[in-house]
Amino acid sequence: MGLKLENVTYTYETGTAMQVTALEGVSAEIPDDRFIGLIGHTGSGKSTLVQMLNGLLKPSSGHIYYNGEDIHGEGFDKKKLRSKVGLVFQYPEHQLFEETVLADVMFGPRNLGLTEEECRKRAVEALRHVGMEERFFEQSPFDLSGGQKRRAAIAGVLAMRPEILILDEPTAGLDPRGRDEILGLITDMKRQLHMTILLVSHSMDDVARYADRIMVMRRGKLVYNDVPLEIFKHSAELEEMGLSAPQITYIMEYLQARGLQVRADLLTVEEAAAEILKHRGELHV
Repeated sequence: MGLKLENVTYTYETGTAMQVTALEGVSAEIPDDRFIGLIGHTGSGKSTLVQMLNGLLKPSSGHIYYNGEDIHGEGFDKKKLRSKVGLVFQYPEHQLFEETVLADVMFGPRNLGLTEEECRKRAVEALRHVGMEERFFEQSPFDLSGGQKRRAAIAGVLAMRPEILILDEPTAGLDPRGRDEILGLITDMKRQLHMTILLVSHSMDDVARYADRIMVMRRGKLVYNDVPLEIFKHSAELEEMGLSAPQITYIMEYLQARGLQVRADLLTVEEAAAEILKHRGELHV
């Protein structure tokens, strides 16, 4: 059943001169086994929204449901929610603190009250899922590279065995290779573990390549919620919001303007290359 937001509004500093509405009347569903991209300019409400989904913030009004239950209803188990809806914050490596990588990843399962044996088992499985080699398990997390720290931090949430994994800008600060590795890792986890992924990003190219649905935030409101091809039909509106279509879309539109009869509604380099090859006879050097 997944997560459902029903007319959710959130206001910071209510009743003060600093009052600001971060979310306004947001309604949406995040069904099981999907890869959803959440995009929006800085200040659009993305981070506030994902903290709502994990129960870290309570709506000023409206309701959030997990598998049909109001997460702020009387008797609802918030601890269980946070094991099922995992949240990886931006720059999660800043949260690493244990003496070894393995101990750090075991921290979450320990908080669930599991046995030491089960905690270790979950931690090892999670580290393997993120591609961490065993030789790093007993190292200090502070001795890892930037990309390895990011993997260790993701493993720490993965060890809780969530059904929904929310990643807030998981590639922030990484070089292109590191970004591709992390996104490829997330895609592999989605396929192998059949979990729902909610990827928060400002990169249209990333969400276009990996997400099967995209939610677009603007000034606290959910303005679009659709499949990628439909979202990118609103390229002018997206640019007005400080966003953009994927770079490949602009390349294909340029080729169209030069007389090449190619499709512009493509989202990846692979799709564009195949389309251009179909029309290579029309190319004039």
